[in-house]
Amino acid sequence: MPDERGSLKQLTARSLKWNVIDRVASQGLYAITGIILARVLSQEDFGLVGAIFIFQAFAQMLVDSGFSTALIQRKSPTSTDYSTVFWFNIGVAMLLYLLLFTTAPLIASIFHDSRITLLSRVMFLAIIINSSSIVQANRLMKQMNVRPLAAANALGLTAGAIAGIYLALMGYGAWAIVWQTIVNGAVKSLTLWLINRWLPALRFSIESLKSFFKVGSGILATSFLNTVFQNIYSFFIGNMAGMAPLGYYTQADKWSKMGITSLSQSVTSAFLPTLAEVQDDATRLRRTVGKMNKFTAYLTFPAMGFLIVMSAPIFHLLFGAKWDPSIILFQLLLMRGVFTVFTGLYNNYLVTLAESGKIVIMEALRDGVAIIALVATLPMIRYSTPENPVAGLTILLVGQLIASALTWLITLIVTARKTGCSTFSFLRDLLPYMVITVAIMVPQHLTTHLIAEPWLLVVAQSAIVALLYLGINKLLRSKIQREVLEYLSPRKDLK
Repeated sequence: MPDERGSLKQLTARSLKWNVIDRVASQGLYAITGIILARVLSQEDFGLVGAIFIFQAFAQMLVDSGFSTALIQRKSPTSTDYSTVFWFNIGVAMLLYLLLFTTAPLIASIFHDSRITLLSRVMFLAIIINSSSIVQANRLMKQMNVRPLAAANALGLTAGAIAGIYLALMGYGAWAIVWQTIVNGAVKSLTLWLINRWLPALRFSIESLKSFFKVGSGILATSFLNTVFQNIYSFFIGNMAGMAPLGYYTQADKWSKMGITSLSQSVTSAFLPTLAEVQDDATRLRRTVGKMNKFTAYLTFPAMGFLIVMSAPIFHLLFGAKWDPSIILFQLLLMRGVFTVFTGLYNNYLVTLAESGKIVIMEALRDGVAIIALVATLPMIRYSTPENPVAGLTILLVGQLIASALTWLITLIVTARKTGCSTFSFLRDLLPYMVITVAIMVPQHLTTHLIAEPWLLVVAQSAIVALLYLGINKLLRSKIQREVLEYLSPRKDLK
């Protein structure tokens, strides 16, 4: 008979499997749409929407306020808990929309482009739409029932893609991205309501809301700092360099996040419920932490290394030469993404141990370093040339990379102590997969001098990475690889 650990392991595996399926399918749909839009729309179109996204990111963060994570972290949330968080999300979303609607002309003046006023007033409707589905999605994740969530994501992205591509081909410019976002959120939200069949009760408990404050406030503070860190560069690029350079940055940021966010969210949504189950058992927690470290390293290093080397042929294959200035930005963001994924993983451990205050300190430290780098390099934005429109932006991203690396290292040391593990054990979990990846990047890079055709180069490098990485791990008898392949195998009964 399967014991509790076996059942939990099976649930985690099933959740992780469907998270991976969801992310691959979602990002596939998102990529197809993004490729078409990138070929049709201009750099300025992406810059306009990129400027609006800065403010929308802050609003979305405030709507959630960290309570969604607090709900997952709680072992047995009540119906009152869910209803309270739902009404809180809706109320804050409506207040923020009214505020942003009123201040839209001011936002447009910051970026010296009056087109932003109307674009933003429509785009910000997505804040209210998305707020209505937060608890619905949360309940499914809490149950480790990711399959309906994957279906909702796929339907939303498909509907949004149809709307966005049609409007882009009809010549609506930035409006294509605006309506793509709104339709995506609306269809996803409606699907979740129909699938989940959960209705909030007509009650709101201040006591329930207060009970989430310890974890939620820490997550909110962390999210705030993280959102500032992610968007401060877009703000200054748009304000000082203009919409076209912001468009180059937005494209690089968007495509790099497809891989980074997918990895980070997949392990977060699959691992947080598992960590909540073992948080009171120090031995099981340490064992679980070690396995999660190795699993994340097994996926992250080859994925990021593969994309860094293949950046140029991928961009040429998808976009031609139109977005070439974005390539170096894309590579730097991927390097930073490695640290981002692991820092996010370590933050999950701290959340599980109710150490959200430590997360805030780590994030504040990272942002402090980033601000110093920003102040030192900000004047460089104005020295970009028509031949190299992203010269100054490149220096800014090096600052982001340094800040992320320092934050990762300090967070690793703090997290290792809090979980009862050694710093060396954390590094030991990561090192084999990093070394294997770096070794494989050498023959992968050499093929760039042998093959000129982008599509053929992508195929060849993909085969090299897959064969060598799987082969080397098999020779080394990697337990993590064996378990990953078992979990993804259709012959494995995870029902």
